[in-house]
Amino acid sequence: MFRLLFLLPIILSLGWYFFLRHNGVPIKQGKKGFVYILLFSIFVLGFFIVVMQLTEYAPTNL
Repeated sequence: MFRLLFLLPIILSLGWYFFLRHNGVPIKQGKKGFVYILLFSIFVLGFFIVVMQLTEYAPTNL
């Protein structure tokens, strides 16, 4: 699951793009939403990195 986490910002950005297109909003006007998506994705990634460090998780230790 963790290895698929890179899809989160891609899927959210595509969803936001299609939402903007469907409602006729220019991309320039919806740029703030893309920034929020990137910030949210960075926060989620940072959270998982901290949790992995706290639990000393190593992907090779299955």
